[in-house]
Amino acid sequence: MQGSPRTHTPDILTVPVLLLNAYFAPVSLTTARRGIVLLYGGAAKALDESGETHDFPHWRALPVRDAVDDAIPILGGALRVPRVLHLQRYERVPKAVVRLTRRNVMLRDEHTCQYCTRRLPVRELNLDHVVPRCRGGPDSWENLVTSCRSCNLRKGRRTPDEAGMHLLKRPHKPRWSTTAQILLTEKRPYSEWEPYLAAG
Repeated sequence: MQGSPRTHTPDILTVPVLLLNAYFAPVSLTTARRGIVLLYGGAAKALDESGETHDFPHWRALPVRDAVDDAIPILGGALRVPRVLHLQRYERVPKAVVRLTRRNVMLRDEHTCQYCTRRLPVRELNLDHVVPRCRGGPDSWENLVTSCRSCNLRKGRRTPDEAGMHLLKRPHKPRWSTTAQILLTEKRPYSEWEPYLAAG
C-alpha cells in the first residue's frame, strides 16, 4: 500500500477518499471534492495517519507533509486532502452489490479463458455466452464467462458440450465484500486505508 501523493493525478479533487460508517467499517470511496464538503459541513471527521479524528478547523490547521500528502491550495496556505473520513451519523453497513459488467466478469474469472485456461490481457479476451444468445441464453452471471478470441470463435453458436469444450469452472455470481469491491475499484490504496480495510 502506498503513502505518497498521486502527483500524476491531473485534478487533485478527484483523488479517492475512503468513507467509514459510524462504526468505522468501510462504506465506499468518494472524491476529495465530496470529502472536503462532508468534512466542512460537519457530516464527517477526517482521520489522520494515527487514527485521530479531526473536525474541519482542526484538520485545516494540520501541516501538509512534504512528499506524503496531497494538498489543495487555499487562502493562507494549503489544505491536506484527507485519506479517510468517518461519517458521523451513517450507521448502515452497505451490502456489496456486484454489478454484472464485462470488467466484473473478467475479474471473477481472473482474466483467464474458461475454456483453454490461458490468462491473457483484457484486449485479447471476450465474453462468451455458455448457452448462446441466439438460443435464448441470458446475460447473467451464470451464463457469461471469459473467453479468449480463438476459443470464442471455435465454440461459435454451440454449447460447450456441442463444441467438445469444457469449462474450467461453473460460472456464478461472485460474493465480494465491501472491502473487496473497494480494492477492485482502486488498485493503489493508501496505507492509511489499511487498518480499516483489513477489519472490513
